[in-house]
Amino acid sequence: MKIKPFAVEQWMNDYEVGARYNIAETCVDSVSADELFALTGADREAFLQQICSRRMTYGDIVGAPALRKGICKLYKTLTPDEVITTHGAAGANHHVFYSLVEPGERVISIQPSYQQMTSIPEGFGADVQILHLTKENGYLPDLDELRRLAVPGTKLICVNNPNNPTGSLMDQALLEQIVAIAREVGAYVLCDEVYRHLTQEDVWSVSIVDLYEKGISTGSMSKVFSLAGLRLGWIASHDRAFIDACLTHRDYNLISCGLFDEALATVALDHCEALLKRNCGIVRENLAILDAWVQSEPRLSYVKPQAGTTALVYYDYDLDSYTFCKRMWHETGAFVTPGDCFEQPKSMRIGYANDKQTLTEGLAALSAFLRILEAEENA
Repeated sequence: MKIKPFAVEQWMNDYEVGARYNIAETCVDSVSADELFALTGADREAFLQQICSRRMTYGDIVGAPALRKGICKLYKTLTPDEVITTHGAAGANHHVFYSLVEPGERVISIQPSYQQMTSIPEGFGADVQILHLTKENGYLPDLDELRRLAVPGTKLICVNNPNNPTGSLMDQALLEQIVAIAREVGAYVLCDEVYRHLTQEDVWSVSIVDLYEKGISTGSMSKVFSLAGLRLGWIASHDRAFIDACLTHRDYNLISCGLFDEALATVALDHCEALLKRNCGIVRENLAILDAWVQSEPRLSYVKPQAGTTALVYYDYDLDSYTFCKRMWHETGAFVTPGDCFEQPKSMRIGYANDKQTLTEGLAALSAFLRILEAEENA
């Protein structure tokens, strides 16, 4: 299978190590296992005794029952047998395409979004149609354009909610309209929900699974729960035929997830309210810092995120985004992601969910780089 290079992941691989101020990170400020037990009040010694005495078998092939039960707490209508564990949300998304999409079938994917949503189905030979999100429309899907693209026989509509890189958020009414379009043509809807629950307001984050019988939700422990090191995600759907197809394909490429990963994730989900309180507090406080900074820079603009951990910030300087970000990395140590990784020229993705000191110092370094560019213009 031929596939395009994964632009954002290659950028992170090349430049993340050595960055002085990493404000490209997309996970909420990560926690250690010790911090997890302190935050949740779970019994650390009992956990260690149990996991250390357990034989390292393959474990529960479809996922530990307690973990799948914990995942169901994040939804309204899901049951444990409708959950499949995976190696992160990246593994979940790949597995959805691998299990569902045939060459020549129509797949509609939004852009900008995580590149998996377009490049993997293209690699499988699907007829991929792009639904472009625009700044003018708040990076929300144009439903008239979606209706035009959703011809009879469309296999899959792919969305990302909250959106990466923009932080836009589709509410229940908009998702229900997408469901109506999908139902009319018999399409599945895959919603990458890895940032779900990280909202700027105290509202329930609705899932596609709770709205549509052919909805597919992917999620993980990485972004929302600050546990990227577990490399643990999931696929959730009510559609039995789809779940069975995933389980058949899973035997070839996964078998099972790690015992330790699933046990620690279960602890986190058993006490998810404590983690969500911490992490929503971080993204809300830090977005206020980012917003004030953007407003203070007259040659920057953005649509303020409603959810998630990232913002797409546009700049008015005569540099392409790769040059902009490479120069800034070398000259100030500030590390962000080029907008061209998402086919959004003259912009950068900033991750604002890390610790507050890194964010404030990184934004200050970014401002210092803008002053360098302005001095060059005036020279």
